[in-house]
Amino acid sequence: QVQLAESGGGLVQPGGSLRLSCAASGGTFSNYAMGWFRQTPGKEREFVSSISASGFSTWYADSVKGRFTISRDNAKNTMYLQMNSLKPEDTAVYYCAAELWSNGVILAADEYDYWGQGTQVAVSS
Repeated sequence: QVQLAESGGGLVQPGGSLRLSCAASGGTFSNYAMGWFRQTPGKEREFVSSISASGFSTWYADSVKGRFTISRDNAKNTMYLQMNSLKPEDTAVYYCAAELWSNGVILAADEYDYWGQGTQVAVSS
């Protein structure tokens, strides 16, 4: 089983940038498709982005396309989310997720078996 730990959240002004990291342990990281999700109080967890096990395929929600970039370093067992041009509506708890899957990206939260504890991102002036 894989354990996940997010880091890099914080408070940033609108238009600013943050880079989230998701460190994995306990599994063969390069066998896992990975994803980022976010959640605000009273709302369902929302898909943000996904990356395939190899890193060759990525997918983004329309709301973040062109502003966020997902990547992974399989040698370091770490996934990243570079977030630029942040908006107040990006404020949420961001979660990383993993699933043992080598055939592309995964967009649905209920298809992931492993989750981190989340990191808070707040975009405010």
